Amino acid sequence: MMIQRRLFQLIWGLALYGFAMALMLRANLGLDPWDVLHQGLAPKMGLSFGMTVNLIGAIVLLLWWPLRQRPGIGTVANILVIGTVVDLSLMILPTPDGYAMRATWLVAGIILNGIAGGAYIGAGMGPGPRDGLMTGLCRRTGWPVKWVRTGIEIGVLAIGWTLGGTVGVGTILYAATIGWIVHHALPYFRIVDGGQPARG
Repeated sequence: MMIQRRLFQLIWGLALYGFAMALMLRANLGLDPWDVLHQGLAPKMGLSFGMTVNLIGAIVLLLWWPLRQRPGIGTVANILVIGTVVDLSLMILPTPDGYAMRATWLVAGIILNGIAGGAYIGAGMGPGPRDGLMTGLCRRTGWPVKWVRTGIEIGVLAIGWTLGGTVGVGTILYAATIGWIVHHALPYFRIVDGGQPARG
């Protein structure tokens, strides 16, 4: 029963994550660093945004090999689900009119992204490819998470911006709030032995 609960939470968490990304894309006020990279790469690769997300996730996963990271079910699901849901969501989401509506979609996207992150992380079925790259580098180098995470984020943001990805107020707002949102959402979704969420 626990595995079914974990799988259900993992899948809806990843799907919500993809939908939240689509909201931020439609808002067009700036994306998180990895999505700036995805947006910059997509037209150059001849792929949709979502398929670029999935492909980059698979490529990042290959970088786990020298780091001796072991993927889980959640790692593979991350690669398959998020980008696919982004593309499906973009097919049905209209482009919001006016700055106020765009700002509303941006804020909603960031909040839902944080909740979704807490849900799929809380399922405990393996980190996403990008998070696993960070933890693997930390373990192999001995460097603190804050420096490794910051270095990766700055690197992908710079490359994505150079390629034409959207950097704006949303990029700053995401960076300033996403950690706080995930931190407070995670206790509601972390599944412990017995299959129930552990709050606090």
